[in-house]
Amino acid sequence: MTDHILVLDSGTTSTRAIAFDRAGHVAAVAQKALTQHYPQPGWVEHDADEIWRFTLACAQEVADKVGADTIAAIGITNQRETVVAWDRQSGEPLARAIVWQDRRTAGFCAELKQAGHEPLVQRATGLLLDPYFSGTKMRWLLDNDGQVRSAAAAERLALGTVESWLVWKLSEGRDHLTDASNASRTLLLNLDGQQFDEGLCELIGVPRVALPRVVDTQGALSATELLGPRIPITGLAGDQQAATIGQACFAPGDTKSTYGTGAFVLTNMGEAMPRSEHRLLGTVLMQSGGKRTYALEGSVFVAGSLVQWLRDALSVIDSAAETEALARSVPDSGGVTIVPALSGLGAPHWKADARGVIAGLSFSTGRAQIARAALEAMAHQTRDLADAFAADGARWASLKIDGGMSANDWMAQDLANVLEVPVERPDMIETTALGAAMLAAVGAGLFPALEDAAAAMRGRVRRFEPAMDGKERADRLKRWKRALEAI
Repeated sequence: MTDHILVLDSGTTSTRAIAFDRAGHVAAVAQKALTQHYPQPGWVEHDADEIWRFTLACAQEVADKVGADTIAAIGITNQRETVVAWDRQSGEPLARAIVWQDRRTAGFCAELKQAGHEPLVQRATGLLLDPYFSGTKMRWLLDNDGQVRSAAAAERLALGTVESWLVWKLSEGRDHLTDASNASRTLLLNLDGQQFDEGLCELIGVPRVALPRVVDTQGALSATELLGPRIPITGLAGDQQAATIGQACFAPGDTKSTYGTGAFVLTNMGEAMPRSEHRLLGTVLMQSGGKRTYALEGSVFVAGSLVQWLRDALSVIDSAAETEALARSVPDSGGVTIVPALSGLGAPHWKADARGVIAGLSFSTGRAQIARAALEAMAHQTRDLADAFAADGARWASLKIDGGMSANDWMAQDLANVLEVPVERPDMIETTALGAAMLAAVGAGLFPALEDAAAAMRGRVRRFEPAMDGKERADRLKRWKRALEAI
């Protein structure tokens, strides 16, 4: 009996395989950490072959645990904007994958801006000209990697984001495709265009022939036989869109924020194409039968990676979990404010060349104050986004949170305090994988609609109410703005 949905969750720091049953319970998990490569300041790379090998190994381990013949369908969710280039004939990667955090194309983006192209690009794609997005990474590979350039000249080049790479490998080279949510992060897709746009490809300098076909986020999309029986691939979505679905943000105005490596806020905008006047992004949330649901998005580049940096680079903490106890051990941050611009500033500031700041240090500053300031930075960055969303007519009535950092009760309460809205956190905080499972379940016909999948698979929710003195909040935000001005 096909009782399980297998989710392949290929993130920034690790890749996982998770088997869900139809009630949303996790039946088996396998996970492997990905090697992070930093060849130059501002450069972040992954080994695309490692991503594939580790994903397949995790999938095989989980299939062995639950029985491959019990898997009804596969859903894939992935780190977005990361670019893979491979050879269509050999199926092998031609270069390391350029990760979404990478800033090497800042100069090219500045040239495009100076030439006056950003308004056109923003109207067409909902995005800004920033190194974050996939298109300029593809152009960099074509300009700077001889193998990529030669493959393009011989019409053997395949380009794609991580889910596209995984589908190619799982289908043994039969399917070169991407879903609409990931395609909308490339700078190469009109928000209302069904396939990649020739004019945008020409502007960025990416051969359209090397790009995948754009498909729905759910349905009979592809299939694999690598786990034994033929298993359909019926759900695809970028990780932030998948998390939004996993949080059951199905009505216009519903908002979630995922705190993982970065922090990403999405508000469901329904069928209306989002237009931002305050440096937010328009993106495809999901697509079914060619019909799209859109979202307004704010992207923060550094969230959990700040805590990881405190642990690994500065040895301020021994583990991420330690930050909650440290934050509670002191009445405040002692005037310390951290602006975590370790890879530039994302929305709504969009400063690619910004660098991090720790302000307000004194001889009384200790580990606890630093850890608390790091957690406070999550609320400060999210408040900046909340103000921008409100200015664009999408004020939050509440905020649904998920991701690894959201397990921290102190941080969840601090978000409610600083944002002045209730914050809701589900028991299942890894809603990215759950959203991919829901998409795949609907795509395989196990549920008639996502609302039905959510009712069956989503668990309980805990609510945090605002409880902060107005003066304390104002003082915090004043210090934050002063620290931002120092960048």
